[in-house]
Amino acid sequence: MDDPELDKIRQQRLAQLQSQHGGTGDPNHAKQQEERMQQMEEAKHTILSQALSQDARARLNNIKLSRPEKGAMVENMICRMAQMGQVRNRITEPELIQLLESLNQQMPKSTSTVKFDRRRAALDSDDDDF
Repeated sequence: MDDPELDKIRQQRLAQLQSQHGGTGDPNHAKQQEERMQQMEEAKHTILSQALSQDARARLNNIKLSRPEKGAMVENMICRMAQMGQVRNRITEPELIQLLESLNQQMPKSTSTVKFDRRRAALDSDDDDF
């Protein structure tokens, strides 16, 4: 039942998965990938330092501390804007606040609810023995 075409497809898929997840087993490959990531981070920090004023940079760092995913999203957006030439002057803190407010309006609000079932937790007040 060994089909040569099926084996070929399996080998291609295995190679594709290994390239996606870095599963080559080669330590040099992992080191090169880490160096590339480090270079990308340095380039991002360079772009942000050129595009943002010190006050705006401080505010963005505070956002990253409180909400890392939102901070990363804003950083990437500012980098894209700078690369496309949409940032002519340094972005000041009030401009960053406006950018954040427009971003908040675009993003749907996520509501989270907590449901507490007293019966399962055995915290029913009728069971109190005094």
